[in-house]
Amino acid sequence: MLVASQLTKSYQNGAHRLTVLRDVSFSVRAGDWIAIVGPSGSGKTTLLGLLAGLDTPSEGSVLLDGTDLGPLDEDARARIRGEKVGFIFQSFQLIPTLTAIENVQVPLELRGERDAVPRARLWLERVGLSDRTTHYPAQLSGGEQQRVAVARAFANSPRVLFADEPTGNLDSATGERIIDLLAELNREAGTTIVIVTHDLALAGRAGRIIRLSDGAVASDTETQ
Repeated sequence: MLVASQLTKSYQNGAHRLTVLRDVSFSVRAGDWIAIVGPSGSGKTTLLGLLAGLDTPSEGSVLLDGTDLGPLDEDARARIRGEKVGFIFQSFQLIPTLTAIENVQVPLELRGERDAVPRARLWLERVGLSDRTTHYPAQLSGGEQQRVAVARAFANSPRVLFADEPTGNLDSATGERIIDLLAELNREAGTTIVIVTHDLALAGRAGRIIRLSDGAVASDTETQ
C-alpha cells in the first residue's frame, strides 16, 4: 500500500540547511496498522505529510497504492488523496461554520458522491454521534469533535488512513474510545492505518512500530 524510498526532507534557512528527515525507507502492506513514534522534533509529522502527499520530499520517493507521488502536481496529488486517503489531524480541522454532518459530507461532495448525506449520517452513527449531527464544532466536546473527524476520514472509504496524534488533545477515557474505534474500523474495513503518536497505549495497539530519532529510522518492530 505504501513504499517510502530514501525519503529526505530539508529546509533552507539563509546560509543554513536544516534536514528534518534523512534516508527513510520502509513499506506498509495493505490492511496493516503502523505506529510512528519518537521524540518531538524527530520528523514524525513531516514523514506523515510526505506519505500522504501533503508535502513533497527533497529526495526520495513515495508510492501510494502503486502510484508514484513524485511526478504529480498538487492537483493530481489532491485527487489521489480524495480517492484513496483519509486524514485525521491533531487539531481536528473541522470547518467551524458547518454542522457535524456537513463536515463529514465535504469530502464526499468533493468527489461528486450522490449519497453524501446518508453516508455522512451513517458514519456519524458509527462513531456514536447520531444525536449530534446538527451541532456545530463549538457545541461539541473535544472527544466529539475528534469522532466527527474520524467519521469524515472514513466516510470516503479510504484505502489508507493517516492520523497525526489522534488522541493528543483528549482525556485518557475519550482517547481509549477513539483507539477502540480505530481498531474496529481497521478490522472491519481492512483500511491501512498509519498513525503518528506519543501515546504508548495507542502505539501498543498497532501491529508494527517504527521509531524515528533525529530524522532517521532507529527501529522497525513487529508487535503482533
